Amino acid sequence: MLDGKTVLITGGTGSFGKKCTEIILKKYKPEKLIIFSRDELKQFEMSQVFSVEEFPCIRYFIGDIRDKDRLYRVFDKVDYVIHTAALKQVPAAERNPIEVIKTNIIGSENIINAAIDRNVKKVVALSTDKAANPVNLYGATKLCSDKLFISGNSYSGWHDTRFSVVRYGNVVGSRGSVIPFFMKKKNTGVLPITDKRMTRFWIMIEQGVDFVLKCLETSHGGELFVPKIPSMNIIDLANVIAPDSKHEIIGIRPGEKIHEVMITRDDARHTLEFTDHYIVEPEFQWWSNDDYISNGAKPVPKDFEYNSETNPWFLTREEMKKIISNLEIKDANI
Repeated sequence: MLDGKTVLITGGTGSFGKKCTEIILKKYKPEKLIIFSRDELKQFEMSQVFSVEEFPCIRYFIGDIRDKDRLYRVFDKVDYVIHTAALKQVPAAERNPIEVIKTNIIGSENIINAAIDRNVKKVVALSTDKAANPVNLYGATKLCSDKLFISGNSYSGWHDTRFSVVRYGNVVGSRGSVIPFFMKKKNTGVLPITDKRMTRFWIMIEQGVDFVLKCLETSHGGELFVPKIPSMNIIDLANVIAPDSKHEIIGIRPGEKIHEVMITRDDARHTLEFTDHYIVEPEFQWWSNDDYISNGAKPVPKDFEYNSETNPWFLTREEMKKIISNLEIKDANI
């Protein structure tokens, strides 16, 4: 699908963007692969790995999704956009609410307008489990962003631009996440635990990229895609990483949940289940799920909720140990 096409990744120097770049360059032969981000140092560092000399299709553009004019320039003749740029740290979002709104909401509006006016074929926007029944500002801005992208399909009018959203849980080993944090803390002999009951969805970054690329190819426009992924318990994770460490219960942080939700009960009446994922359907008059139903999709049961606590798929400690041992994290020997 991406062979001979121009693909742009917003936030392209982040963890997802770099892995997405790696996989696209391995699997496809795009005419151009544009890395769009605002950090010149990260672009320089990324260019040492994915150089223009070795990969002539790659382009590095400095810019911010808050800057609509810059987006209009860089979206010219782009076929597909994978939107990953966002302010994501929950505590930082609580302290800097207006800045998060400018990036996660106004930035999304800018992308929608630029994509439509520049005749981009498809946009897939990355979401988060924190956007379902949000209890913090980050989750609230991502929920608003999701709604904007889905509504963008009606807003596009006679243009052919189509927008979809992919929502998944915590990426294993990503920057600022719990695994690197526990790795750092294990040498002290004490691991801070927010709540013993806490559970989270887990996904490997390669799985996330593959799922996003699959959704980019199959989307009709308006879907919210959710992969079926395992849950993990925070105590099990702590015991795998540092079995000899003591646990200090510090309480949950502002804006944090005990368990995460990716599909709410209210969304269940619009949700289709596939073998390896779900789709929350849009409420458009023109929308038809006949194609999905004919390919094996089924409506989920009444009062269904996709919750990290009630998820039937939990990782065992041995499975966690195997996953963590394969991560490229300093001191990841367990």
